[in-house]
Amino acid sequence: MRIDTYFTLPEVEGSSLAESTVVVIDVVRATTTIIEALANGARAIFPTVSTEDAVRLASSLGREDSILCGERKGEKVEGFDLGNSPGEFVRDVVEDKKLVMSTTNGTRALNVAQEGARILPCALTNLGAVAAELATVEHVVIICAGKEDSFSLDDALCAGHLIQRILEDPDGGDDEQLEFNDASRAARALAQARKPTRHFLSLTSGGRAVIDIGFGEDLVICADVDRHDLVAEMRDQQITRAGA
Repeated sequence: MRIDTYFTLPEVEGSSLAESTVVVIDVVRATTTIIEALANGARAIFPTVSTEDAVRLASSLGREDSILCGERKGEKVEGFDLGNSPGEFVRDVVEDKKLVMSTTNGTRALNVAQEGARILPCALTNLGAVAAELATVEHVVIICAGKEDSFSLDDALCAGHLIQRILEDPDGGDDEQLEFNDASRAARALAQARKPTRHFLSLTSGGRAVIDIGFGEDLVICADVDRHDLVAEMRDQQITRAGA
């Protein structure tokens, strides 16, 4: 197995993803929100890069059973139904709905990943399920959404703990059988030094940003490791439970 990690989107070359399973991480908050929505019965999530594309897509899907959601600079987009706070995506709101989502970093990362053979959104909340899914994969690429094309400590920590989980899996091999790029080794070293707690997330730039705009409670969900035994997969520009 080979595991390549990219800490920022500009590092990623789409052509190198073609035969790999690509994991996209945006802990604070897009992939956490995506997993929360699917766990609470959302039918599918349609990520878009721009808010204009989101509005057009929601209109074409039919507004009677679609929800516009997303943020810019952490705040809900004006005119959208929901923002990007995972606590908003409860069953009563999202069950059997199609969600059209546009966020500052996460949906851009999913767009970058689309050349992959398989694309799996990952957060701390579904860490174990994703690790088990990857245990026998030959080439894994982990894309951290980062923060506006810059390094994001929370995403790197999640990537490192994902690598650790893969190593712990009986089918995941050991160091002798694994090939890492430097970013994967760095992420793993970070995970060995730090646990993914709410307090740790609150110290990161992403965590501080959501606290500053009044969404600090989101970090409780973002840091809830293995909250859901759920693998999400993006195919044809829509994210559903794997196998659905």
